[in-house]
Amino acid sequence: MPPEPFSQPRAFLEESETLHALLASRPESDLLLVTQFKGWTIEDVLAHLHLFNLAAGMSLRDASSLRTFFADLRRAREGGRSLREVTLDYLGPLRGRALLDQWRSDCDAIAQAFEAVDPRMRVAWGGPDMSARSSISARLMETWAHGQAVFDRLGADRVDADRIRNVAVLGVNTFAWTFRNRGLEVPETAPHVLLEAPSGARWEWNAEVESDRIEGSATEFCQVVAQTRAWEDTGLRVVGENARRWLSIAQCFAGPPEDPPRPGSRHRASVARG
Repeated sequence: MPPEPFSQPRAFLEESETLHALLASRPESDLLLVTQFKGWTIEDVLAHLHLFNLAAGMSLRDASSLRTFFADLRRAREGGRSLREVTLDYLGPLRGRALLDQWRSDCDAIAQAFEAVDPRMRVAWGGPDMSARSSISARLMETWAHGQAVFDRLGADRVDADRIRNVAVLGVNTFAWTFRNRGLEVPETAPHVLLEAPSGARWEWNAEVESDRIEGSATEFCQVVAQTRAWEDTGLRVVGENARRWLSIAQCFAGPPEDPPRPGSRHRASVARG
């Protein structure tokens, strides 16, 4: 069987282009608008994406420097500094339109760097090593997830593409990890997940399971596992205790446990600016 095409770098770049297109024609002052995500501004979101994109690029070039980067980050966090503060310190004076332009330019370089490697190659990260495919998929997921806060703040509709399947796969694959990350016993059975893709295609996992089931929009499922929406605020059909328990704590991104948003707290603004 031929190897699966390495499509994730292109998907990452397309998602980055979508976010950039939303912001490129807006006044620079819009970057200072505060989002519903932890009180971060749009500029803070871009700074976060840019910093960890740079780290992903570093993982292909210099694993030693990357481990130093994460060690410094951990020390700063343990010293009481927020991730936002550490990020802005690391990026120095890079702000505003210059940050937007630099982030967008480096997205091209990162996508090209990942396209040039074997997707099975192991790369370092802040936790366990991972494949290059998983690494760039995580950058796609982060861009899509943090981008949601930007679309919401600007009152803009986002038209998703089937590249969000990468986010759905991360969500399904982190079912057990979500429980272990919180020190909870992992349910014996993962729910049956049946989603309608943006294209109308049908995506399905664990089809043999009858006791627990999640059905509905792939976009809404991805929003829940990436913690950009409370599952109660979606139209997902959720059946079974394990399915409800999972969606109440679902987390498809690395790091310590994060609580999903409270119902009603993350939503699209009713009126777009400009």
